[in-house]
Amino acid sequence: MEPLPRETIVDVLEGRLREDILTGRHPAGSYLPPERTLADGYGVTRTTLKHAFGRLVQAGLLETRHGVGTRVLDYLRFGRADLLPMLVRHSPDWIGEVFEVRRHIGALIAERAAARATERQCAELRELLAKVAEAETADAVQLADIEVHRALARATGNRVYVLLTNTLFNAYVPLRSSLVAPFTDARVAHGRLEPVVEAVAAGDTAAARRAAEEYLTTTERIMLEGLS
Repeated sequence: MEPLPRETIVDVLEGRLREDILTGRHPAGSYLPPERTLADGYGVTRTTLKHAFGRLVQAGLLETRHGVGTRVLDYLRFGRADLLPMLVRHSPDWIGEVFEVRRHIGALIAERAAARATERQCAELRELLAKVAEAETADAVQLADIEVHRALARATGNRVYVLLTNTLFNAYVPLRSSLVAPFTDARVAHGRLEPVVEAVAAGDTAAARRAAEEYLTTTERIMLEGLS
C-alpha cells in the first residue's frame, strides 16, 4: 500500500498556479495580477503566495522583480530540470520524452561506466543488483533498481551524469506508482538488469551499451503499457 501524499496549502497553491500557467490562463510574457489580488482570489495569505512563487521561480516558470511585478516566463526557453516533475504532473504525455532521454543517457552511462568503473564500484554494483532480486514488493524492487542506476552513473566518474540521472528519476515521481509493471517479479527484474552490470564489470563498453539499450527499451515498453 502506497502512503497518501501530505499536501500543504503551499503545495496546493503551487499546483493551481502551475496549471494556470501551463494551460495558458496566464500566458508567457504576461504579468500576474498584484499579489494582494491573487492572494484574495485563491483565499490564501500573501506569505503563502510568496512561498509558491518561490518554487515556480526556481523552476523557471515565473520571474519576480521588486517594484515591477511577477512575469510568466516561456518555460521552453527559461525552464530548468526542476520543472520536469511539474510538467509530467501537468500532462503524462511528457513521460514519453523523458523516456527517450532515459534511453540515450542510460546507454551512454553504461558505456562510460564500463570504461571507467573501479573494482570497488563493480563490487558495489553487484551488491546493489543482488538487492533487486531480494526485494519483497514491486515498489521495493523499483527502488533497488534505481539505486543500481545511480551507482552506474557514479561509476562514470562524471558528476553531471549523476545529476542527470537524479533529474530523470525525479521526473518519474508523479507517475511512479503507475510504472511498477517491470518490477512486479524481483527475479525477472534482476535478470533484465544483470547483463548491464556484468558487461560493466567486465569492462566491455560495446556490450554494456547494448545491454543497457535492451534493458531500457524493454522496461520502457512495459511501463508505457501499464500507463495505457
